[in-house]
Amino acid sequence: MYVGVDEAGKGPVLGPMVAAAVRADPPDLPDDVDDSKRVAPERREELATLLHEREDVAVAVAVVEPAEIDAPDTDMNTLTVSGQARAVRRVVRPGDRVLADAGDTSETRFARRLTALLPVPAPVEDRTDGDAVDADESDDDPYASVDVTARHGADESDPVVAAASIVAKVERDARMAAIDDAYPAYDGVGSGYPSDPTTRSFLREYVADHGDVPDCARRSWSTCADVLAAAEQSGLSDF
Repeated sequence: MYVGVDEAGKGPVLGPMVAAAVRADPPDLPDDVDDSKRVAPERREELATLLHEREDVAVAVAVVEPAEIDAPDTDMNTLTVSGQARAVRRVVRPGDRVLADAGDTSETRFARRLTALLPVPAPVEDRTDGDAVDADESDDDPYASVDVTARHGADESDPVVAAASIVAKVERDARMAAIDDAYPAYDGVGSGYPSDPTTRSFLREYVADHGDVPDCARRSWSTCADVLAAAEQSGLSDF
C-alpha cells in the first residue's frame, strides 16, 4: 500500500488551497483515474465519490484557508508542504510508501520537508479524531519504515497521486461553489484565478461596494493590491 498526495488551488486569489491524500493499491482504483486536469468535471465528481466510498481506499483532505495563506510568516511552498502533511497524517499506516506531487523546484527538498512534518502517528485504533497523534520516537517505531518520495508531475504518471489530485480538485470546486453562493448580489465569483475576468470583476465590484476585499480573498496576492489601489485612485479622481 502507498499514499499519494497532491493539492489544488495553489494559485487562485479566491478561496482555499486543498490538499488530499489517498491510500490505496493501484489495482483498487477505477481504471480511468487520471490527473484531475485531464478528467471532465462530471467524471471527476463521480470518481471522488467512488474513492470516498471504497472500503479498500482511504481518503483525507486538508484545507488551507486564505487567512493562513496571508500569514506574514509563511509562503506557498511551506503551506503546500504543511497542507500535504496534514492530509497524509490522516491516512498513513506503518510500512506505507508516500508519493507526493512535488510543490518545490527541488523534489528532494520537498520530500525532506514533508517527512519532517510527519510526526509519529499513534496506532490506528488509538486515533479518535481522524488525525494523527504525536508520539515519542523510539528504535522500534513501526512508522519509521514510512518512505517519502516527491516527484514533479506525479499526478500525471502515478494513479494514486492522480486520485489524490481528483479528490483535491473536487473539494476545492465545492468550496468555490459555496463561496459563490455566499455572494448572491454579484454576478458570480468565477474560478478564483487572477486570470479569470469574472473573478476580477467580482473583486472590483466588491471593493467598490465595501472598500475592502472579501474574506474569501487572499489579500496578500498582488491581484488584491491592484484592485484596492485602482479603487483608491478612482476615489481620489472624484475630488
